[in-house]
Amino acid sequence: MQKHPRKLLVVITEAAIERALIADLRRLGALGYTVNEVRGGGSSGERSGEWEAERSVKFQVVCTEEAAERIAAHLLQAYGPHYRIVLYLADVEVFRGEKF
Repeated sequence: MQKHPRKLLVVITEAAIERALIADLRRLGALGYTVNEVRGGGSSGERSGEWEAERSVKFQVVCTEEAAERIAAHLLQAYGPHYRIVLYLADVEVFRGEKF
């Protein structure tokens, strides 16, 4: 079975900007995404999600390396100064390359 190399871009941020991120992802080359509500903690404190302003979401985007870099650069520039946002990248292999 043929596999195709892609990147997994993960974005964890405040739920308040979910709709804006969806528009940005599509405009910047993501063919799809998965989003989940998440909770956690780190150097910026705890985010339990108990009230609306404290909700966080995690986006997972499988895409080409070029799209991942374009998306990450935009998100950090546009949202990094104003919102809590974490991005990380991993190598993945997919079976249906045309979908990503």
